[in-house]
Amino acid sequence: MSSSISPLRRRLLQVLGLTAASWGLMPGWARAQSAGDKAPEVLRIGYQKSAVNLVILKQQGVLEKRFPNSKVSWIEFPAGPQLLEALSVGSLEFGLTGDSPPVFAQAAGKDLLYVGAEPPKPDSSAILVPKDSPLRSLADLKGRKVALQKGSSAHYLLVQAVAKAGLQWTDIQPIYLTPADARAAFERKSVDAWAIWDPFYAATELAVQPRVLATGRNLSSNNSFYLASRPFVSQHPAALAVIFEELTRADRLAQDNRREAIKLIADFSGLDAGVVSLFLQRRPKSPVGPLTAQTVADQQRVADAFHKLGLIPRLVTVADIVWRPDAQRLAQATRP
Repeated sequence: MSSSISPLRRRLLQVLGLTAASWGLMPGWARAQSAGDKAPEVLRIGYQKSAVNLVILKQQGVLEKRFPNSKVSWIEFPAGPQLLEALSVGSLEFGLTGDSPPVFAQAAGKDLLYVGAEPPKPDSSAILVPKDSPLRSLADLKGRKVALQKGSSAHYLLVQAVAKAGLQWTDIQPIYLTPADARAAFERKSVDAWAIWDPFYAATELAVQPRVLATGRNLSSNNSFYLASRPFVSQHPAALAVIFEELTRADRLAQDNRREAIKLIADFSGLDAGVVSLFLQRRPKSPVGPLTAQTVADQQRVADAFHKLGLIPRLVTVADIVWRPDAQRLAQATRP
């Protein structure tokens, strides 16, 4: 790692160093940092097309520059459940998912930690129906086939939509499909509706012109979470400081230089620039920070809803796997 440390990173390192010392994870951590903290030998990052900040870092090669002695690998996943399975078995160190995948992973006994979060994005997911569909309200989903990725953020969106309509989960027919398979089924009209997130939502909106039955607004906060393996968190808190700093910088680029961000994301994903532009318009400023008490409470509601419906095998306490650096100081340090 470079011996030059930015003021932002220095503040982050101070906070993380205090946290590591308080947990007894890294004796003498501050002394080690002053001499040059050892970077991870391997950093495998799981991401999806919707992970704007991570995609920008990948395209710019930022982490490869910040960790010149590390082997940085990027592995793309179609959705969060597959990503967290890889994280839990030791195939990744770090990744980003929506709200539901960590709940399913925790309920299944997977060993991972929430380490950071982005602000809510309620407009970035939706329940779609064909433009000529007779369905006009959420109550019209009764008896209908609805495509979704099981255990994804769209799963919770649909759970909330069904409840808001005064229906029972058993009143609908969930059809569990990956986003690619779900779009094919949607276009064939072999399903009646589809719960999905950006950029799949934006791509379908422009190509197929479906009707939006509901977005996440007033249904789901649609939070995004960064998760990491426990060994990585305990052994490399300084690396997390660097990653948080760069993710927040990437978000500033996405907000302040939209044209460059669109090109970076389109070049990576193969998506049309118009699709990328549309889903970035729906995306609020998304700096990375620690989980707040409100975010943890939102996530607990996700877990409780899935447990109430019997969709996860046991009740989980989200706070049990939340990494807890000094939240106030870290929030100040990561403020864009």
